[in-house]
Amino acid sequence: MKTTLLTPENYTRSPWKNGGGVFTDIADAHRADAPVKDWDSLLWRFASTPIVAPGPFSYMPGIDRLQMVVGGRGLVLKAGDREFDEREPFTTVRFTGELAIATELEAGPVEVVNLMARRGAVEIELAALREPGELHLSAGTHLVYAACGDCSIRLDGAEFAIPQQCTLKVELVRPSQLTLALGLAVLASIEIAG
Repeated sequence: MKTTLLTPENYTRSPWKNGGGVFTDIADAHRADAPVKDWDSLLWRFASTPIVAPGPFSYMPGIDRLQMVVGGRGLVLKAGDREFDEREPFTTVRFTGELAIATELEAGPVEVVNLMARRGAVEIELAALREPGELHLSAGTHLVYAACGDCSIRLDGAEFAIPQQCTLKVELVRPSQLTLALGLAVLASIEIAG
């Protein structure tokens, strides 16, 4: 097991693919053979972003997306006659990057986290850790993000404190047990497909 505490000083800021806003890149991975780290070489990305006004999402062919509101409330994603309801914070929605989505804000701006991945390269999950309890983690990369205040976890008996807005990156070569001891966190999990 390898753990790395990522702080806001480690994060980078980049424009949305469609230029409509700016996201904070918390952690990502790109193809090792790619000459540049861009959207075409992206394998996965975990990021946060404010949505301050209604508008379209970026078109991202070949990318699967998971999203969760971590600040504010009242976000609805519209895709034709389909609706992805994120009115309540810490609700995960899943959609494809090819889907033409527009946002509706029913109660003002929100802050969201996104986990996106190249389809077929990795498998992703995004969950809120709200109450103390134990969770099984598979081999792979896991990100524990303290979205709302400090939190603490235990991994196979070792204790980790994660300050607000920081992220514990956990790289596992074998399954492990995670226990949320205190606070509220977002867990992003990335596993190699197949």
